[in-house]
Amino acid sequence: MSTESKSEASAAELAALDNGFMGHPKPLRPLFFTEMWERFSYYSIRPLLVLFMVATVGSGGFGFDEVTASAIYGIFAGSLYLAAVPGGWLADNWLGQERALWWGSIIIALGHLCIALSAMFGMTLFFVGLMCIVLGSGLFKTCISVMVGTLYPKGDARRDSGFTLFYMGINIGALLAALIVGVFKEKGMWHVGFGVGGLGMLASLLIYRFSAKKTLNRYARAKNITPEWEQTTGRFKNVGGWVGGFLALLAAITVLVSTGIMPFNPEMVAQYMTYLIAAVVILYFAVMFISPRLDKTDKLRLLICFILIIGSTLFWSSFEQQPTSFNLFADRYTDLNILGFEVPSIWFQSLNPLFILILAPIISIVWVKLANRGLEPNSMVKFALGMLFAAAGFALMIFASKSILTSDGGLASPLWLVGSLLLLTLGELALSPVGLSAMTKLAPKGMQGQMMGLFFASLALGNLVAAFFGGQVSADKIEGLPGLFTMMTIFLVVTAVVLLALAKPINNMLQKSERADTLS
Repeated sequence: MSTESKSEASAAELAALDNGFMGHPKPLRPLFFTEMWERFSYYSIRPLLVLFMVATVGSGGFGFDEVTASAIYGIFAGSLYLAAVPGGWLADNWLGQERALWWGSIIIALGHLCIALSAMFGMTLFFVGLMCIVLGSGLFKTCISVMVGTLYPKGDARRDSGFTLFYMGINIGALLAALIVGVFKEKGMWHVGFGVGGLGMLASLLIYRFSAKKTLNRYARAKNITPEWEQTTGRFKNVGGWVGGFLALLAAITVLVSTGIMPFNPEMVAQYMTYLIAAVVILYFAVMFISPRLDKTDKLRLLICFILIIGSTLFWSSFEQQPTSFNLFADRYTDLNILGFEVPSIWFQSLNPLFILILAPIISIVWVKLANRGLEPNSMVKFALGMLFAAAGFALMIFASKSILTSDGGLASPLWLVGSLLLLTLGELALSPVGLSAMTKLAPKGMQGQMMGLFFASLALGNLVAAFFGGQVSADKIEGLPGLFTMMTIFLVVTAVVLLALAKPINNMLQKSERADTLS
């Protein structure tokens, strides 16, 4: 073959790799399915947890009250996203993104196995399983988002739509999970539902090992780039010893709590975790901001990320009420008889991913069309739109809860929940993919994993606050539901107004950052 023919073949291979998945880089496809099945595993246990813990012992549950169950869920979900901060640091500085993702997958799979087997070996193994999922997700979650971000060079117009497409994979997994485990919940087969999640995680692990890893390496060779997902800073020593010490401490605490030697109050732990996470995020940003490795432009980008993370935290505190207050509302106060068929209450948890699958391509096209005309709103405006949609969703829940109080023991129409979840989904689509994209685009080199971890820490805070509200949805507190949803509506509207006020100065800062990139 002549040199010219080889060059043409190489160019054709590069074009196929760079546009091989719906106009996006080919490695996005196996990463899409890796994330899809990992999310299937998570969303298999997410809607079950609170309902399982409040179910009576006779029906296979733990018999906890709503406040305790919601607090435990908040601790689990909050810890899961908080673990993304040290997980991102370990990926950047010790393991590399590829190894961190691999080991994270294995640990998550072990967690699901523990939960499935806890039916035979007791409650302690159930909570050990939750801890494994937290630890594994801390490694997995940041790394796969960073890998997606590395597929797009700065300035690539496909980045936002690529993350929206990636987001669709998450929601295919979530949709399938809710539909499947909802059936098992209705039959009281709690641990079978939990076990289904383990199978999803196994599929994710195999897809990554035998497809994603190979495609990523081919992509790097074809583009003649050094795989960022294999690099570490190498600036820290004895990291393995510190990790081993932490795991030993965690094991000791588990033994002390499970034997009753150390008292455990879920409500108090959830409260102090909220304060701790907020302090960690602020201090972490402060430490990064004073780093001598960052120039003025990098610090400007850090400031923008910090503001976006604050907005993200406020949004998730409302959105993440779906597995707590919305889930309990559907199970206890909603008419589940639709056209003569008794719908599993967990199926309402499938509406959010279903709406995303329908609306995400439309939203992606809208952003591209507006961008081509120079009319696309900046990230802050999109965040504010997300808040306003969420506020409208909670406004519907005010009327839903009032309909229960005025119907003398009747149940609310399922349409209230459908409409509310639709509006929350529109808010999510306006905010979340944009946040993920902005973190990977603005993060200084060598801090991508940590920045993604801090973004997920905002979800940790949101889950903890949402868990507090979820604990208020009980039979003896039904009269307070309209006031609860009204408070959330006002809170979201005020936040949206503040974000809109910041939109113009933030946009100017972004443009200044991009000009600095062009000149450097």
